Amino acid sequence: MTQIHVRAQPGDVAEYVLLPGDPQRARHIAETYLEDAVLYTEHRQLLGFTGTYRGVRISVQTTGMGCPSAAIVTEELARLGARTLIRVGTLGGATPAVQPADLVIATAAVPNDGTTRQLLGGAPYAPAASFEVVEAAVGAARAQGWAHHVGLVMTEDAFYASTPEHARLWASRGVLGFEMEASAIFLVAAQHGLRAGCLTACSNDIGDPQLVPDGVLASGVDRMVRVALGAVAALAGR
Repeated sequence: MTQIHVRAQPGDVAEYVLLPGDPQRARHIAETYLEDAVLYTEHRQLLGFTGTYRGVRISVQTTGMGCPSAAIVTEELARLGARTLIRVGTLGGATPAVQPADLVIATAAVPNDGTTRQLLGGAPYAPAASFEVVEAAVGAARAQGWAHHVGLVMTEDAFYASTPEHARLWASRGVLGFEMEASAIFLVAAQHGLRAGCLTACSNDIGDPQLVPDGVLASGVDRMVRVALGAVAALAGR
């Protein structure tokens, strides 16, 4: 049966799924990088496409912004047959060492969000990426010759609540940057026995209110997507 929010049938969604938050980024990825991409849902602007890359069937599914929406989409994708989920989005850098447009490959997400707290009944938990996905992403970044950071991110709900002081405190604890979906994706994927990962391009330093210029960020997003696709190809043995 079709799902409530991701209006698709089993078979519409591939085993491998890239998860951008922005529906227009989903469209851009599908139209730019995939062959024979077909739109399988546009309900609630949660655009979903399926096509192929190097002969591997891949879907690109919008999650929307924040953990509540991402958790819903991840749950429904699991029911639709997805098996490997990779978030592709942006994050704010916690430290000047993470420069605008830099690629960050998350190993785990500090869950500073309400969705994981509710799903876990407040129990302590460490939402982590799947080792195989991290390994494949790092390998793809190295193979393509692109610099990257690997480590912790923090998932938060309140986009405008972060301050430079908050960022530097968590940077001192090993956090590379802040985003809004990874912890929920990691948790829900784990609950269903799925593999999950998160790749992000840095949009700005939390200490600097200015976002990176569009062209610079676009180049970072391009690198991120190419690494994610390379990781999928590696995981699929292609």
